[in-house]
Amino acid sequence: MIRFDNTTKRYSEGHEALSSISFDLNEGEMSFLTGHSGAGKSTLLKLIACIERPTRGQVVVNGVNISKLRKSKIPYLRRNIGIIFQNHQLLFDRTVFDNIALPLVIQGLPHREIGRRVRAALDKVNLLGKEKLYPVTLSGGEQQRVGIARAVVHKPPIILADEPTGNLDPELSAEIMHLFEQFNQVGVCILIASHDIDLLNKMNKRIITLQQGKIIYDGHEMAPKSYHNHENIQ
Repeated sequence: MIRFDNTTKRYSEGHEALSSISFDLNEGEMSFLTGHSGAGKSTLLKLIACIERPTRGQVVVNGVNISKLRKSKIPYLRRNIGIIFQNHQLLFDRTVFDNIALPLVIQGLPHREIGRRVRAALDKVNLLGKEKLYPVTLSGGEQQRVGIARAVVHKPPIILADEPTGNLDPELSAEIMHLFEQFNQVGVCILIASHDIDLLNKMNKRIITLQQGKIIYDGHEMAPKSYHNHENIQ
């Protein structure tokens, strides 16, 4: 479903965020991306969503080499991807309902279908009854769940999440991860960037560890000691 083939991303100022990255994520797989701050986690997610383009190599999503995708085709690619940000990126002048409905409005779905899907998404993240509220009245955990509902409301086969539990306490973080597991159980491919090693080790899923733009570990065990040592000197 997602394949990186010797992929490098170098920014215009010369910084190489990713260096010759190669790995595959299969359909319906749930995996975690970790590493020190600046290791390249966010850049990797942006390449999948075509927010950034690789300097060299390929990024293939659903059999399409998106490295050379025309700009006019990018919106169609993103209809198959749900993106969740650490800072939620909610519209604070819109209600919870309107925030979640936005991807469906952009697609031009009928009003009745939008209402049905938004309520289903709200139910999934345990926020039914709060659709008329504004995000500013919600807790941090609730705001994050609104962001998740918005990402899944159009039923994408791929979900990307960038530090979705970064500002949450351990209990809320576990709840958010449980939500992702539920989506994965119905066949959604999920890639989550996180620095919370203890939480990731409890999930018993594949962990891909980046260090200075390179993959230094890919497996189901705890992140290697070299990662922790590097983290300690940040």
